[in-house]
Order: sequence, then C-alpha cells, then structure tokens
Amino acid sequence: MPGRNPDIDDDAYVVDTRGRSRPRAGRSGPRSPESGYQRRPPRRAPGSRPKGTSAKYRRRRIVLGAAILLVAWLTFMVWVPVQAWGNVHRVDASPSGTRPANSQGYDYVLVGSDSRQGMTAAQQKLLNTGSTKDVSGSRTDSIIMVHVPSGAGKPALISLPRDSYVPIPGHGHNKINAAFAIGGPKLLVQTIEQVTGVRIDGYVEIGFGGFASVVDSVGGVDICVARNMKDAYAGINLKAGCQTLDGRNALGYVRARYSDPLGDIGRVARQRQFLAAIMHKALSPSTVLIPWQYYGFSTSAGAGLTVGQDTTLRDVTRVLQAMRSVSNGDGLSLTVPISNPGLSTNVGSVVQWDRTKAVELFRVIKNDQPLTVAPAGSAG
Repeated sequence: MPGRNPDIDDDAYVVDTRGRSRPRAGRSGPRSPESGYQRRPPRRAPGSRPKGTSAKYRRRRIVLGAAILLVAWLTFMVWVPVQAWGNVHRVDASPSGTRPANSQGYDYVLVGSDSRQGMTAAQQKLLNTGSTKDVSGSRTDSIIMVHVPSGAGKPALISLPRDSYVPIPGHGHNKINAAFAIGGPKLLVQTIEQVTGVRIDGYVEIGFGGFASVVDSVGGVDICVARNMKDAYAGINLKAGCQTLDGRNALGYVRARYSDPLGDIGRVARQRQFLAAIMHKALSPSTVLIPWQYYGFSTSAGAGLTVGQDTTLRDVTRVLQAMRSVSNGDGLSLTVPISNPGLSTNVGSVVQWDRTKAVELFRVIKNDQPLTVAPAGSAG
C-alpha cells in the first residue's frame, strides 16, 4: 500500500472498544464501601419539605387554629356581658340622710316590679299585665334581699313579702310595697335599711317585659308546679307536675297569689324557686356554649334590668352568683320570720313579722356572721 511502513504490524492499528460500554470508575454507579464514596442525596424540588415534616406542620396549624378560636371565644364571653351592661336603665336608689354603717359583707335589693316600660299593647295583652291606663303608678311583685358574705358562710336570698307591715319614713305604717309606689326605689331602699338595720349596697330591678324576654331567650324554664294553678289575674292555667314554662306562663307563675292557699307567703317561695331555676338554665352548657343563646340571654337581661346609679357590674355579678349558689344547693333560700300572715289593719290584710326573730336574722347579716343553716323562723 503506498506510504505504508512495511515494518509495522497491521494489528497495531486495531482499536479495542470492548470496555467502552462499561461505566467508568468514579463517574457513576455504586461503589464499594472501601472506596469512601457517599451517594449524593436526591435534589428536592423547589418548595418541597423534607420527608416526615408534613405531619408536624399540620399539627402546628391545628394547634394555632385552636388557640385562635379559644381566644376569640373568651373575648366573646367577656364582650357580650359588657356590651349588655351598656343597655341597662339607671335610677337614683341611694337614700339621703343617715344610713346604717357599711358591713363587711355585701347586701343588695332585688326587685321584680310591674313596670311595663317598653312593652307594646300586644305584649301587655299577651302577658296579661294590663296597660298603664289600667294601672297607675308602679308596684313591686317581689322584694328580695340578697346577702353575699365576704368570707365563710353561704349566700342567702331573703324574701320580704310585699304586704309586710312596716314603718315607711314620712308616711307612717303601711305595706312595704307602698314605699315603692310612693317614692320609688329610693324610698324602698330607705325603708328596708330602716327596718333591718342593714346598709344596702346596690339595687337591681326587672320589669314584666324584661322578665318574659329573659325566660324566652333561654327556651323556657323548667319548674315543678306543686298544685294545679288557675289564676285569671295572673293569666295562667297550669297543671301540677314538672314542666317547661315559657315567658308568659313563668311570669304568671311568680305573680299568682289568689290561687295559692298561702297567699303572699306561697308567692315569695315560688319567686325564689324561679330565680334558682332561671340561673340553672342560664348557666347550663346549652346556653353558655351556644353563642346565639348566650348573646340572647345577656342582651335580654341587660335590656330588662334597671339598676341604681351607684350599682356596678361587679355588684350585679355578685347577685347572679348568689342566685347560682341557691340553684346549686350551696346557698340559702329564706323568708323573713313571720308571726301573722293575715293581720287586719286600716290598710287591709298585711303580713306581720316576728320581730324578735327578724331582728336576730338581720343582726347576723349585718355583722356578716357565717350562715350555714336557716336561722330560726326563716326557712321556706
């Protein structure tokens, strides 16, 4: 062949390609542990998380969401009563002149009045309250002293029957209800302080319309009616037995006295029974844990309340806590000791207190001595 060196073997020009298809050492493929080579971990896609972290992040989101809901719920629980407190009506209920000295405990007057404030003609007819044209002036249907001890002892609700025969400052002897009719809350508080010797720290009143609205806002109140009650004046016809009363029937139940053989004494017992029942319902999970039920109860109560100008939200809270204690069996439900429930006088049939026992009861309250059992003559 031209240009070819005849001294070189042709085999020298043969290229061995047998090993080209095999991977080159150190380029790819696994290596033995002895080589010290470590496989590079696979590259993650942008935004992806290491394996096993997704569950951790989900748990964090759940905990954070639960914390936000808890804070929102607690805020709601505080905001609702504060907002409702802004809707209460206020009156001057602080007597002038000489008053009893402050005691260590807290004592309040809780009044259920026949006020028809804010009620329409249709509501007055439905609740059988009569209109402002039919009934002039204002009266009380219930008067209760609420005692909250500063330390040991039980809180107490002490009914003062509306027909109690007492001296009214500047107006001689009359039924205690007349004090409210003559001089409103201020004269009523002054009368109570004078006959009990106990300084009153706050005044709370609820009228007919507010009463019925509060009951309806919690879906009615469970009451065990002791006997059949048919009372045209109160607008009720109830059968004996445990039942749920709506606002209309609950109002009639606590107002009725002509259908009760015990008259005013039986009525005050039913009023305290109702207060315990409404607090039990208001503080039940079905009210507190359901936002619209809780809001409805709070706003209805706020709109229906009238309080003294010096009565604070803390004072009203103490009253509600005392009512709750009675509903749980941790408080005392009392009536001022009575010697004659039907004394005839020039102002009609009245309730005469047992002076000796009444003075002792109010002495214990004034001195904030622990109450653990009903004092003599005050049970029921």
